[in-house]
Amino acid sequence: MPKQLVVEMPDGSKWGVPVEVIAMNRAAYYAKHDGVSIEESLNNDTLPLFDANSFEVEDWAANNMNWSDVEHLAVCISKGETDYEEGWCNGEKEIVEIPAA
Repeated sequence: MPKQLVVEMPDGSKWGVPVEVIAMNRAAYYAKHDGVSIEESLNNDTLPLFDANSFEVEDWAANNMNWSDVEHLAVCISKGETDYEEGWCNGEKEIVEIPAA
C-alpha cells in the first residue's frame, strides 16, 4: 500500500506527500553519488532504509528537499484553523492595481 508523509504547516493545515517522491529523490542523489542506476539505488538502498525506519523518510525530506520540490504533488488533507473574522477585521490590508486582461 502506498504511503505518504504528512506534514503540518504553521497555519495548522496538513499536507500529504507520496513517500515514493521522497524515495526517488534520495535514490537519484545516491545513484549519481555511487555510480549506480536509480533503480538499483532505490531497490537496494533507499526502500529498505525507508521501510526499516520511517524517521529516515522525514529526515531526508526535511534536510535534503524543499517544499518547492513536492508542492505540485502535495495534497491538502485538512485545512488549518484560521479565524477569518479576526483576519478580516485586524489583518494587514493594502489596495493593489489589477492588471488589464
